[in-house]
Parts: sequence; structure tokens; C-alpha cells
Amino acid sequence: MARDPDAFSAGLVQALRQALDGRADVQEREMFGCLCFMVDAKICLGIKRDELLVRLPPERHAEFLEMPGVRELSPRGGMLGFFFIDPDGYARRAQWEYWIDQALAFNPQARATPPRKAATASTPRKPASARPPRRVLED
Repeated sequence: MARDPDAFSAGLVQALRQALDGRADVQEREMFGCLCFMVDAKICLGIKRDELLVRLPPERHAEFLEMPGVRELSPRGGMLGFFFIDPDGYARRAQWEYWIDQALAFNPQARATPPRKAATASTPRKPASARPPRRVLED
């Protein structure tokens, strides 16, 4: 499936690359419909259209939600500590630096997602028909 060319603001991508320039531990990966910047193999920052994605301390989730221009990634509460910042929330240099600094400061404490184990000949993956059906959440 081709990526939506408007999915990431080119200017914002360039600004984030510049902010992370000089770090050897940064990788870019598309996830959640975002261009994510992985620092030390953990999601740290990202971009979706013109919004900045930041990963911050989950224990301060409510505090960050009170700040202007901030909305949580998952309104159902499944992704504590992940936020989208709208352009008004990072328009000034001080705001931009605040979010980048907060995300980078939290990164060493953030949990990394364990790598998925590949199926081996001794542990074959069950065919989809043999797995139990997925539960669908209703609104």
C-alpha cells in the first residue's frame, strides 16, 4: 500500500531530523500512521501530518494533558505517556525545545518493546483458522 504523501509535514520532518542530528542511536520507522523516530530502539518522537508525537513519563499523563495544544494518542487510555502536540503547541522555539527535551529526557527510562520471536520449525505458528477470534471493542 502506498504511503499518503501528506501523512508527514516535510518541514516538520526536516526540523525533527535536525533536532536529533548527531545522535547515533536514531532510527526512523513508520508506525501508527506516523513517522516515528526511535531513540535507542524505543519510540521517542514522531510526526503525523503537522502534529508532533512525543513519548513522555506516563505518571505525568494528566499534567501534560492540561497543557495547550496537547491531546493523547489513545483517548481510551491504552497508550499512557504518548501525546500529539498540535502546531500551536510547538510553534515557538522554546515550546519546540521543551517537547524535544522532555521526550529525550524520558527515553532512557522508557520501556522498549521486546522484539517478536520468529516462528521456528520446532514452534510453528498456528494458522489463522486455528486461532481464537479477536475480540472487537464497541463504542
